[in-house]
Amino acid sequence: MTKAPYAVQARDSRGRQHAQPDSDDRSPYQRDRDRVVHCSAFRKLQYKTQVFVTREGDFYRTRLTHSLEVAQIARSIARTLGLDEDLTECLALAHDLGHPPFGHAGERGLNEALKEFGGFDHNDQSFRVVTLLEQRYAAFDGLNLSWETLEGLAKHNGPLKNPPPTIAAFNEAMPLDLNRQTSAEAQVAAFSDDVAYNTHDLDDGLRAGLFEFEDLLDLPVIGDLVRRAQALTTAKNRIRHELSRSVINTLVHDALKESERRLAALNPQSTEDIRNAATPVIGFSEEIRVANVALKRFLFARMYRHWRVNRQTHKAEHVTKTLANLLLHQPNLLPDDWRDRAGKGGTAQAAEVVRDYVAGMTDRYALDEFSRLTDPSVPA
Repeated sequence: MTKAPYAVQARDSRGRQHAQPDSDDRSPYQRDRDRVVHCSAFRKLQYKTQVFVTREGDFYRTRLTHSLEVAQIARSIARTLGLDEDLTECLALAHDLGHPPFGHAGERGLNEALKEFGGFDHNDQSFRVVTLLEQRYAAFDGLNLSWETLEGLAKHNGPLKNPPPTIAAFNEAMPLDLNRQTSAEAQVAAFSDDVAYNTHDLDDGLRAGLFEFEDLLDLPVIGDLVRRAQALTTAKNRIRHELSRSVINTLVHDALKESERRLAALNPQSTEDIRNAATPVIGFSEEIRVANVALKRFLFARMYRHWRVNRQTHKAEHVTKTLANLLLHQPNLLPDDWRDRAGKGGTAQAAEVVRDYVAGMTDRYALDEFSRLTDPSVPA
């Protein structure tokens, strides 16, 4: 498929931090995607949860299944708009590599424990994973991803006026144009994250019985989609699947139409025109934007603040906060290789090591480590 003139062109890549020979059979962004898929942090996403902890059930989304769903949506949008599908897919797969155990609850616990030393930012941690923490090469740390991939990860939520520490430090060595818009490919990946997040949380919430179809009927757009699904069958699981599919289709089709309208108005002739634009070129129409906001508010009130989820959230925050606090002030409790790097307790150096150690845990490992450090009956 012929790429649009405003798509990222592999031949124009700004390269990598550490020089490596080009591949004869893969573009820079295919190589980046492959490096992400094969890295340790990506495999761990299988055991890092979104809303429900792993033991709640095998059917609920994890960070891995979420990332795969984001990649599927993103690649479809990129293909239709004539963008680089491999770069888009790579960014979709890599965007959550820095998430700690237990989703946003774990992030809040880590942030609270380390607030004296800058807290915790999962986007900065994702960047840290791919530039520093993965150790798969003899000559350098990180995955040595291309400039375009790193730019998209750094600006996952748009231009950065006040970049967090890891991104700020890297930007000094290899400027990432943090004050401008990012590529259309990166915008698609970030947009698809939002679409996937809302639709699969809607599906998981219905599956878990946190709310019913009838509770959705007053939501704009979503209510009509519920009625259409209910008109097709009385089987609840089939209604749920029909609803999920129709919500994704509605959001994506609207985004394609609106994005094509914005692109036509801007008439970009290069990726630089996309980066220099005043506003993003990927987004919803006003009607669907309002409906999406209403869905987010519903999920916040009826799912993320449901008493069952509140209990899980409380426990998850307690585990990550306790682990980080304990290890920050007593780094002698860390395994040998981590302890040697942590140095003296209660310092910025110790905080950095503890941040990496806890953020890299899966849900299961965090619970086991919590038991080992707090329960005298559990072997160290």
